[in-house]
Amino acid sequence: MADLKLTDVAKSYGPIEVLSHINLEIKKGELIVFVGPSGCGKSTLLRMIAGLERISGGELMIDGQRVNDVPPAQRGIAMVFQSYALYPHMTVRENMAFALRLAKKPAAEIDAAVSNAARVLQLEDYLDRLPKALSGGQRQRVAIGRAIVRDPKVYLFDEPLSNLDAALRVATRIEIAQLKESMPDSTMIYVTHDQVEAMTLASRIVVLAGGGIAQVGTPLELYERPDNEFVAQFIGSPAMNLLPGEITATGEVTQVQLKGGGKAEVAIPTKASDQGRQVNLGVRPEDLVVAEGEALFTGEVAITEALGEVTLLYFKTTGEEEAVVAKLPGIHPGLRHQMVSLTAAPEKLHLFANGRSMRL
Repeated sequence: MADLKLTDVAKSYGPIEVLSHINLEIKKGELIVFVGPSGCGKSTLLRMIAGLERISGGELMIDGQRVNDVPPAQRGIAMVFQSYALYPHMTVRENMAFALRLAKKPAAEIDAAVSNAARVLQLEDYLDRLPKALSGGQRQRVAIGRAIVRDPKVYLFDEPLSNLDAALRVATRIEIAQLKESMPDSTMIYVTHDQVEAMTLASRIVVLAGGGIAQVGTPLELYERPDNEFVAQFIGSPAMNLLPGEITATGEVTQVQLKGGGKAEVAIPTKASDQGRQVNLGVRPEDLVVAEGEALFTGEVAITEALGEVTLLYFKTTGEEEAVVAKLPGIHPGLRHQMVSLTAAPEKLHLFANGRSMRL
């Protein structure tokens, strides 16, 4: 298995720059997930690593070897696509063995590789079936098995679960997590737009935005300590609330007067020079609780969504202010059209100035 290093990697289509200044190190055995909004370049970056897209600038190293101009077949990489791309006239066994037969591997080696992959993916009972006789989840497992038999240096997954229904997505996601656990030394790079996949599968997440990397970190690091407003609102569902305000007192605990009238104490130290600074106070919907005293926010509940274990409260907005969302445990159908005051613990609050976190 392999280490990867991307140094100042860029991708352009003529005058249009899609990605620039991509600097990233991926260690052997990591499962790295690329996430970001549509069009941010996450699949393009994956295809550049695979060799399916030309690198316009910078350097890609795999195990210390520069591979910018190395053909895809010689990079030691196996890719699992969004579409299963199985040969419909071949059995599961034949589909999984196809690349090894093309490489003229010995029959015994092919049989052993296919048997091992089938065992790992629980496909042993399906080896003689055609793809049309399989469910969507089983077909995706065959596509993964086709990658496993090649014993590549790096596995690349390009939104492999996007064609599955909700229940199959959950089941297959668990299978991929178990697969990674059974192959601890395997290096995997996974592209998805699904936050749950990213948060549950990743060793580290790479958030892409605006043609570059917005932040790299473990799932909990991105959730608890976002570097900027984009990551703060992209990671987590519903998105983090951002409330505009002004710093009124500095020190180990910062006091903020919110434009909506609320006040907050934030467990983030600030300097005397930050007094009077315009900021956005960040608070996640799940960290809001009904206030018994001084509140961060008071508003009229426009809509409630009872989800069983939690209720989402959507508050009315006026003018250009952003909507506030709260996520309260339990069922609260009686709160619709009521005035509700909310607060949060000081250590759960975030401060952003000019879009960047003020947390040191």
